[in-house]
Order: sequence, then C-alpha cells, then structure tokens
Amino acid sequence: MSAGPIRIVLADDHALVRRGVRLILEAEPDLAVVAEAGDGAEAVAALREVTADLVILDVAMPRMTGLQAAREIARRRQPPRTLMLSMHDNEQYFFEALKAGASGYVLKSVADEDLVGACRTAMRGNAFVYPGAMSALVRDYLDRLARGEDLPRTVLTEREDEVLKLIAEGHSSREIARLLTISYKTVERHRANILAKLGMRDRTQVTRYAIRAGLIEP
Repeated sequence: MSAGPIRIVLADDHALVRRGVRLILEAEPDLAVVAEAGDGAEAVAALREVTADLVILDVAMPRMTGLQAAREIARRRQPPRTLMLSMHDNEQYFFEALKAGASGYVLKSVADEDLVGACRTAMRGNAFVYPGAMSALVRDYLDRLARGEDLPRTVLTEREDEVLKLIAEGHSSREIARLLTISYKTVERHRANILAKLGMRDRTQVTRYAIRAGLIEP
C-alpha cells in the first residue's frame, strides 16, 4: 500500500448510492476514491486503469455481481483488498463474501457508522465482521461448548462474557452499549478481543472457523 491515502475503487449500480458512499469516504483524510463503477465488470476493468488498495463492491449488480467481481479480483497477481456493501442483513452473504476473498461485509443501512472503520480494518489485513455474522459465530461456539466439544481455550473477562452473551442473543453493538451502559467504541473493542480469544484474528481464520462450524461449505 502507498504511504498516502487508501486508494479506493467504488462499485454500485445506483449513482445516488455511490455519491453518498463517496461523501462518507472522502470526509476522511486517509481515504480517497480514485474510480467509480456501475457494475462488477466495470470495477474489474477500472483496475487496469488505476492503482487501487481497496475495492468496495455492491453485492447485487447487473452484468457481474460484486461476489463475482471479488472472485475475479482475487485471481490478480497482486490483488487489492475488497469489501462487500449490501442492503441485505444476511449471514450467508457474509460467508460467501469471505469465500470470494473479501475482507468483510458492510450493511448499507449503517454504512455511515461502519464503512470507514471497515476500510481501515481491511487494510490492516483483518476481517470486518458485522454484528449479525458475529452473532452466528458466537451462537455456534456456545452450542459446541454446551455439547462438550474440544474448543480453543479462552480466558474472557467478566465484561467480555457479558458482551459475548448479548452478541449471541443477536443484539447490535449499539444495543449492547445501551444495555451495559458503556460506549459503542468500548463494545467494539470487546468484540475484537472476543474474536481474538476465539482464535479468529483475520479473515482466513474466520473462514476456517466457519467451515469447521458447518456455516459454509469448504
């Protein structure tokens, strides 16, 4: 990655959505949109014209979907990182995005809250795990624990135990912050710590865990 701002190609088939997302991104000094695309094929083509560190792809686009484009981009010799953007709160789409090589999955409904952080997370080589997908992973982990299966040893703090339980029940980070009377950022830090202690530090490990748990097919 260059020493300057993170160079981003933004692909969505709705011009108004692209405009809104671009405004969110370019309000940050370390993010710069260097090209826009109306579908996955245009995004792939744009990478032949510009140098990019990150490609943000809408999941559902005409001609070539975001998932198809992510797979195509992943086959490049030195591929940029990719993030999926979607209106669908769907755990399966999230895992399909990881299988396609994406670093995470951002819901359009909370893009103003999550997208900037997801970009930075991706560029650190980690996975952005949106709350719904995190809930699926944690619920499965607790089920396996209840069945007495051999799991990674964890040493969670009392507060992390509280956050984990609420995640497993499907609460969002903002709801958890309200329930525990702590800040949103504190909840996000606890979520990151829980992921790490479960042995899921990056997208590769998240994918392997999801396959072992039977959440996605290998």
